[in-house]
Amino acid sequence: MKLVYTNILPVIVLSCLLAGCRNKTQPYEDSVTDFPEIVEKGEITAVTLNSSISYFQYKGKLMGYEYELIADFARAHNLLLNIKIAENIPRLIEILQNGEADVVAYPVKIDNMMKDSILFCGHEEQSSLVIVQHASRGDTILTDVTQLIGKEVYAKPNTRYFERLENLNSELGGGIRIMDIAKDTVTTEDLIEMVAHGKIPYTVCEDNVARLNRTYFHNININLEISFKQRHSWAVRKSSPLLAKAIDEWASNNASEKTYMAAMKRYFELSKYALDFRPQIISGKISPYDHLFKKYAPRLGWDWQLLASISWQESHFEPSIVAWSSARGLMGIMPETASHLGFDPLEMDDPEKNIQAGVECLHRFGQRFVDIPDSLERIKLTLASYNAGIGHIIDAQGLAEKYGKDPGVWSGSVNEFIRLKSEPKYYTDSICKYGYLRGTETYNYVDEVMERYKYYKQETTADGSVL
Repeated sequence: MKLVYTNILPVIVLSCLLAGCRNKTQPYEDSVTDFPEIVEKGEITAVTLNSSISYFQYKGKLMGYEYELIADFARAHNLLLNIKIAENIPRLIEILQNGEADVVAYPVKIDNMMKDSILFCGHEEQSSLVIVQHASRGDTILTDVTQLIGKEVYAKPNTRYFERLENLNSELGGGIRIMDIAKDTVTTEDLIEMVAHGKIPYTVCEDNVARLNRTYFHNININLEISFKQRHSWAVRKSSPLLAKAIDEWASNNASEKTYMAAMKRYFELSKYALDFRPQIISGKISPYDHLFKKYAPRLGWDWQLLASISWQESHFEPSIVAWSSARGLMGIMPETASHLGFDPLEMDDPEKNIQAGVECLHRFGQRFVDIPDSLERIKLTLASYNAGIGHIIDAQGLAEKYGKDPGVWSGSVNEFIRLKSEPKYYTDSICKYGYLRGTETYNYVDEVMERYKYYKQETTADGSVL
């Protein structure tokens, strides 16, 4: 199966982590209305949304729960897959009905009115809004909506979260203290993180968003529902019953079930929790691989302790580890990245090969920032690119410049806009070519790597002996 992505402007191929995708410029053919014509043409166009659940780019790899499922359907039928991105849910349906896409690969609410114009198909799921609450030992967990009376619940105004809280408050006769977060620089994921860190007591979001965020924060509880469950599934035009049938058959077969379960596990179960800040240094030795960090650090002109800090962040110095994203080994190398760099992905369990690949990747990213005079800022931007993919950093630099910040400075400038790339206002800006990013991860990644590097350097010398 070949994949074509039409949601982004032409990709600047700067490094191993930019997605290798071409743009579809040919107009959609209105004559393609149902599955036999799609098969004859050899391609299918799906429309979805940019989000942490459905579709995004991470370390140059196209990912997302809905994306993996529609890609599997296309692969099962040997179809070229074109992806279009809508700005919001109403636009999903509009793009479908206009004939610009064959299927909405995003959970659309199932209701009788919609059934007059579209066919629902594929995996049916149910969702509701839930309260996110802190859940460490000793915390009192709310189990009933009446217990929200007298409690502060934080939400952004003009959202369905805020609206549901207001309606629930009315249903209960008042008493919920709905706290208005009006700042557009605070994201839903920020609010969830604030709950996890004990900065606010409660917030609200969709249960699938909550489930995904629970893989980042183990100390949150998401079991209290505050709305009725709603049914959702993919959708096709009323004139495409055979396509709907093909999607239903695919969704019910054993091969598809394996992909479905794997995607569920990847996005909603596998831990993405950040590793501990730093390991113990014994006799000047940070890891069993210090000799390799020292061997390859000169390629970057960096201290070997900085490479060691990256490796701890990526793998905990476990050479055979595989992350939720498929990143492997000591330096967290994606299989696609290894191939782009000229390495065999099957060799990424080898510590030396993996460190070589990581250093080469960092070197290529660093070339993008050679004109930045401050060497520390160059390092931080390179680290951010290593974590997120350089395309997202280019987007954040563009946003920084647009809003009067310095695109050559990470702290207090580019890092703020990388964090905001989880908000539609920012990732849908015409400046951004790479869409949604869970930017808080990259924001924290750079700080954590640099802090650990500082500690390593304080505790060791250039040759690895104890100070």
